[in-house]
Amino acid sequence: MSNVETPLQRVTSEDDPNRCQAVGSNGQCSFIRVPGSDYCTIHGGAGTQKKNQRDGLNNYRIQQFQARLMELGNSDGIKSLRDEIAILRMLVEERMKTCNTGNDLILHSGPISDLITRIEKCVSSCHKLEGSMGQLVDKQAILHFATKIVDIVADEVGHLPNGDVIVASLADKIIKEIKADSPAREA
Repeated sequence: MSNVETPLQRVTSEDDPNRCQAVGSNGQCSFIRVPGSDYCTIHGGAGTQKKNQRDGLNNYRIQQFQARLMELGNSDGIKSLRDEIAILRMLVEERMKTCNTGNDLILHSGPISDLITRIEKCVSSCHKLEGSMGQLVDKQAILHFATKIVDIVADEVGHLPNGDVIVASLADKIIKEIKADSPAREA
């Protein structure tokens, strides 16, 4: 298939096998058809040629996606929902890139909304799964870790002038950060 449209050329004889098959009020069209089509560019031959090109491109993309799907499906690295979340976010980005106007955004709002809902479900599932596997750090674990840090700092700088002030300031800042972050973690 060629990317160049066939220019209009008149047939040399009435029975030319390459004659456009369109028939109008003046009889059969007198132009040569586009290769691979029964019609000239005026009567849709170029559209057929372009459609065939689009179909070929779509088939190529489908083959690419299928090959990538097989790679990902057989990968040992894909054992986490985090990867699925990343894929869904990439799909949202790709869909958003196709929106050039407000109308495009409205037209794509259904699929975008669906993808965002899927992301939310995947994030929720990931959070539950990581919680059940003990991969989330709870508030008590953070407090315990912060206490150990404060103890280490106290041992190292406690003997210095104002060392107690430094340790107390560090402990206060850690506690304030944990308290400030608590509503966000529970939500």
